[in-house]
Amino acid sequence: FMQTASSAIKGAIQLGIGYTVGNLTSKPDRDVLMQDFYVVESVFLPSEGSNLTPAHHYPDFRFKTYAPLAFRYFRELFGIKPDDYLYSICSEPLIELSNPGASGSLFFVTSDDEFIIKTVQHKEAEFLQKLLPGYYMNLNQNPRTLLPKFYGLYCVQSGGINIRIVVMNNVLPRALRMHFTYDLKGSTYKRRASRKEREKANPTFKDLDFLQDMHEALYFDSETHSALMKTLQRDCRVLESFKIMDYSLLLGIHVLDSNMKEKDGECSQSTSDAKRPGGQKVLYSTAMESIQGPGKAGDSVITETTNTMGGIPAKSHKGEKLLLFMGIIDILQSYRLMKKLEHSWKALVYDGDSVSVHRPSFYADRFLKFMSTRVFKKVQALRTSPSKKRCNSIAALKAASQEIVSTASQEWKDENHGILTEGQSYSSLDEEALSSRHRPDLVPSTPSLFEAASLATTISASSLNQPCQHDESVPFSSSKGLPSSSTFTLEDSAIYLTSEQSTLEMENDNASVLDVYL
Repeated sequence: FMQTASSAIKGAIQLGIGYTVGNLTSKPDRDVLMQDFYVVESVFLPSEGSNLTPAHHYPDFRFKTYAPLAFRYFRELFGIKPDDYLYSICSEPLIELSNPGASGSLFFVTSDDEFIIKTVQHKEAEFLQKLLPGYYMNLNQNPRTLLPKFYGLYCVQSGGINIRIVVMNNVLPRALRMHFTYDLKGSTYKRRASRKEREKANPTFKDLDFLQDMHEALYFDSETHSALMKTLQRDCRVLESFKIMDYSLLLGIHVLDSNMKEKDGECSQSTSDAKRPGGQKVLYSTAMESIQGPGKAGDSVITETTNTMGGIPAKSHKGEKLLLFMGIIDILQSYRLMKKLEHSWKALVYDGDSVSVHRPSFYADRFLKFMSTRVFKKVQALRTSPSKKRCNSIAALKAASQEIVSTASQEWKDENHGILTEGQSYSSLDEEALSSRHRPDLVPSTPSLFEAASLATTISASSLNQPCQHDESVPFSSSKGLPSSSTFTLEDSAIYLTSEQSTLEMENDNASVLDVYL
């Protein structure tokens, strides 16, 4: 098909899809049956036209449609109406992309940026047709997926040449400039963009280039990161069950820089207004919708009113705000005999675990490990972790405890000073008590509760060496011959400790504060 004029291919695709989709609307809706996945409809479109087909100025061609009822169900599942599907593909000429893949396939994009039309090989088209029943089951279970959304499989036969095409969702919108584009497989063997690729206006880099450019990965908030990794794990297990390998994650990065944003914002706004019809909206088509649905965009990363166009908000290791667009591509590679031979040959030359071609289970595990450890990471600074909260509370407790201890110690010093002052007057109290022995009509002045407690802390053996006799005039006498002053002090101190706060309790408080801090 490389020898066929690009304009002829694009014209034949638009005519064929316009005829088959329009003819399909006359068929009643019904449940998809198993035989519907293997139906092939064919129509001949001569240049002069016929009773059923319009005339055209392209060479005569035959147009085949694979599983028309099954693909109609897929389009309805994604909310694509037949009129919108025809409008997107047939209203304006298709745009050929100037960056074909390594397989040599041609890529066309619709004018409204919704659909990609890719040429595939015979084996890939055959494999997709066999894949349709399982693909149908997977989409029913979970329409939110990063796997390609297939909307149609067709074949154009002209001049003995078969051109097989598949219509898919567009992962990278043209209305927003992609500052970096990567094709990631999780492999390191020869996974670096060639010199010829780097010279292009919009090159597609590979795994080693990503590790060099974004060596500290891309960061998401926890909710977005969890949704993204769950989607990737689920999709990889589906591909593994189909024995599919050698797929890639196509990653487009748009940097939300202030200068670039002003220029790109005006350009994207005019482009989107001019080329996006109001009625066309494909469900689950954007990257954000594919992983977690609308209404859950990561507002914690991007706060300003930005037209994200369905991109996933993220940040680089430099703190730059990014919009990511991604999707799993090239899933029509099964681990057949040729791929097994390719892996065996490369394993002899290089490390077998690092080459891109590998058995599906190992390929899926390596792919997921690379994405989770080297490409996508969770932002830890967005939410305070429990450990940090615990550290902050300890720091606050430390400051508060130091303040309490300093205040309490100052009060304790002041009270000790008062105690010492009051202790000096103890001799006068003792003399008063002795003099009362000779004057029974006088009751000695009883010290206050605080003075009694003070005496307990400052009394010494030297102050008690004076002989003292027991008298009924002393209200706190002991029956066992102990000095009345000591008996009075102990009993009164006990009463005081249960009624008001004492200096001993203040010391205990200081110790308890320190215990809490420790």
